[in-house]
Amino acid sequence: MAAAPALRLATRADGTRDGRLVLVGADHARCADAQAARTLQAALDDWAVVAPRLDAERAALDAAGWAGAAPFDEARCLAPLPRAFQFADASVYRHHARLMYRWRREPMPPRYEVEPLVYQGGSDVWLAPREDIVAVDDAHGVDLEAEIAVLTTDVPLGVTPDEALAHIALVVLINDVSLRGLIASELARGFGFYQSKPHSSMAPVAVTPAALGDAWRGAMLQRPVHVELNGAWFGDPHAGEDTVFHFGHVIAHLARTRRLGAGTVVGAGTISNADSARGSACITEARVRAQLDGASDDALPPYLRHGDRVRLEVFDAQGRSIFGAIDQRVRILAR
Repeated sequence: MAAAPALRLATRADGTRDGRLVLVGADHARCADAQAARTLQAALDDWAVVAPRLDAERAALDAAGWAGAAPFDEARCLAPLPRAFQFADASVYRHHARLMYRWRREPMPPRYEVEPLVYQGGSDVWLAPREDIVAVDDAHGVDLEAEIAVLTTDVPLGVTPDEALAHIALVVLINDVSLRGLIASELARGFGFYQSKPHSSMAPVAVTPAALGDAWRGAMLQRPVHVELNGAWFGDPHAGEDTVFHFGHVIAHLARTRRLGAGTVVGAGTISNADSARGSACITEARVRAQLDGASDDALPPYLRHGDRVRLEVFDAQGRSIFGAIDQRVRILAR
């Protein structure tokens, strides 16, 4: 059996909607246009054939020391998958769920630890890693949510959790933006999120599980996710701790009644740990924690304002960036 591909892929902006697929070196210093596929969606559509070809290209570049390859510039990247056929987001971090249901003044769902909670988010546009978060009004309560997600190949109807793991092509870091001021009224109508879930962003580099090495275990990323707000530390929650389900469980749940198309983005939900010393990966969670500690309403962390800067990044054990950084400014249209 051939070794699993150890790939780092990005999409360079080239004036087209879907950009140009590039291979990225392990140190993120150099990149080269992929020859086996022009776009990431094209690669995912035929992953079993294309991935080994991309891996052969990567091995040749490694052997040559990436001689002749171009400098890799995160600022010139689109999201690795600039538009996806589907984004299904779960909630596998039990402490986040507890805090969020407390914020909504609702009980935890009775089967929360029996079957995954999922909703279908917007996927027609994924913001580039340096693209502004644009909101209509700061009264909407713009919030960040740091998440790990996977990109799938075609997933058959009825796969088991173990079978689902073979359909994980790539792992990505996302910022699942939420408008907290719109959520309560939208959910009260009984039909789920829509306007409260605007465009989300994706870090520049998508990485295969094999390239993650020991950082990928138990079908989850086993690294902290570093969250900064306006240059200050906001949290370092660990993506592999305090979870109810792993990605195999979530994918199998999604495929219970339908097959999934190649290029489906599956999120695990906002990363959260019970240890408050790890901080938070979203503002609402930090606000609820502050309330539980006795803070007054005027002392709670504010939601994102015009000009605020959000930075999300994951580092390996040697301190190297795994996915590159999401580094965005907030732009409020009505001020």
